[in-house]
Amino acid sequence: MSIAENIAAIEQTLTGTAARLVVVTKTHPVERLREAYAAGARIFGENRVQEMAAKQPELPADVEWHQIGQLQTNKVKYLAAFVHTVQSVDSLRLLLEMEKHAAKHQRVINGLLQFHIAQEETKTGLSLPEAEEILNSEELKNLRHVRLTGVMGIATHSPDEAVVRGEFRQLRQYFEHLKGRYFAQDESFREISMGMSADYPLAVAEGSTLVRVGSAIFGSRG
Repeated sequence: MSIAENIAAIEQTLTGTAARLVVVTKTHPVERLREAYAAGARIFGENRVQEMAAKQPELPADVEWHQIGQLQTNKVKYLAAFVHTVQSVDSLRLLLEMEKHAAKHQRVINGLLQFHIAQEETKTGLSLPEAEEILNSEELKNLRHVRLTGVMGIATHSPDEAVVRGEFRQLRQYFEHLKGRYFAQDESFREISMGMSADYPLAVAEGSTLVRVGSAIFGSRG
């Protein structure tokens, strides 16, 4: 199936749910991104800063760029002029760096708190106490150019649906806890980014609002 057909098929499965499609474009050339754009995709997710910064000028201005890979503080400056959402916020230090560079461009960058929900130690992310430490910090209250809009997590790569569902459910519970305690009056805190090509239907069933899909659209990377 073509890129357009794959996107249409995925969008069909998301109809009637809260989930929106983030097309994961890492390692794919600009021509293939243009195909995805022509098929209606508007949210693109990249893992590598340099790759996103190179592709961004080659695509229309209405693309919403999401940084989904781990973001080092010294790379924030390369994205600050255009990135819509950093889905991988894992420290106060990163938020402060995002604030500094977003202020220079007089814009606001959205951020999702990334939680460690998988059994694999290689996956990164915050624990709930670490996230609450960030949210209770005085520095956070002073941020004017960064807006926290939700949470993100990556489930264990497992054929056991019960394991994967349980991890997605845990992330949803983290979101609901933080929403009630810190963001009850903040309508913009509404995103739960979870689910990838292999497991996004389970994530949608557990309340995902953003699914990050690459190989199911472009095919496996060689």
